[in-house]
Order: sequence, then structure tokens, then C-alpha cells
Amino acid sequence: MERLFDLDWQLIADSALTAINIFILFIVASYLFFNPVREFLQARQKRIKKDLATAETEKKSALDMKAEYEAKLKEVNKEAEEILSSARKKATKNETKIIDDAKAEAARIIQQARKEAELEKKRVADEMKKEMVAIASAMAGKVVAASIDTTVQDSLIDETIKEMGDGTWLS
Repeated sequence: MERLFDLDWQLIADSALTAINIFILFIVASYLFFNPVREFLQARQKRIKKDLATAETEKKSALDMKAEYEAKLKEVNKEAEEILSSARKKATKNETKIIDDAKAEAARIIQQARKEAELEKKRVADEMKKEMVAIASAMAGKVVAASIDTTVQDSLIDETIKEMGDGTWLS
């Protein structure tokens, strides 16, 4: 009988020996190469887990810092608004004070002008009195110079009134 696939005892023994050698080579290679590679991969896996944990911690820290920053920013904005509000109030007070001072100054100037007008009125009245005295003296001199009779006296008074004018007696 012919052999199927040329299987003989020599081939089977060689195949078994080869399988045993491969198994021994696998064990030696596993000891020499697979374990260090496995340990390297496990160390890498641990380092990646550690890096992920660190990244998560830092992310939380960054979020906390962001929240703190936003809170401080809101506080600063609130303080700025308070400062602006205070400045507006002070400006309004200053405006009111300036307006009040200006009104007081205007009232003082008006009062001063009234006083000056009153003094001017008194001065004009005094001048008018002096002028009347002078006119009366001139009239008396004319009356004495001309012999007085009632018709002459009436004409002198009329003449004096015409010289002074009607407007003088109205003020």
C-alpha cells in the first residue's frame, strides 16, 4: 500500500520533535521576550491610567479655577458698577451744588443791582432836589428882581415848570 502523504515513522517522529522544539522555543521566547514585553505593556497601561487620572484632576482644577475667575470677574464688574454709580451720585451732587451756587450768585448780583438802582434813584432824587432848590432860588431872584404881583408870579411858575418839563414831576 502506498502511503498517504508520505507519512512514515520518521516523518511523525520529526514532526513530534519539531513540535516539542517549538514548544520549548515558545517557553524560552516567552520567558525572554513575552514577559518583558508584557511587563512593558502593563507599565505603559499603568502610566496611561495615571496620566488620565492626572488629566481628570487637572480638568477639575481648571474648571474650579474658571468658576473662581468668573466669580471674581462678576465681583469686579459689580465693584466697577458701584464705583460708577458713586461717581454719578457725586457728579449729581456737584452739579446741584454748582447750580445752587450759581443761583445764589445770580440772586446776589440781582440784589446788588437793586441796591445800586436804589442808590441811583436816591442820587437822582437828591440832584432833583438840588435842581429844584436852584430853580426856586432863581425864581426867588427873579421875583425879587421884578416887583411881585400875582400875575407875574403865576407866569414865573408856569415858565419854571415849562423849563423843567412835565416828565420831571411824574417820576
